[in-house]
Amino acid sequence: MTKTEQEILETLVTLETTAAQMAKANPKPDLRPMFARLETLAGQLPKETDPNLLHYLHRKSYQKARALLEQR
Repeated sequence: MTKTEQEILETLVTLETTAAQMAKANPKPDLRPMFARLETLAGQLPKETDPNLLHYLHRKSYQKARALLEQR
């Protein structure tokens, strides 16, 4: 797993954890920086990156992207 892929995985885990706590959070966390970070990191992936990962990230299928990265 590349450094960028590791950073994507870490951001996805943080996003999922934060989203799961939103019902009880006050004030509600702003998820936009995490989405922006994922967009930036996805743009840094090389062309030879697994096409499935690229597809999941571009389609914002973040659970699928996380599952794929965790399998590595």
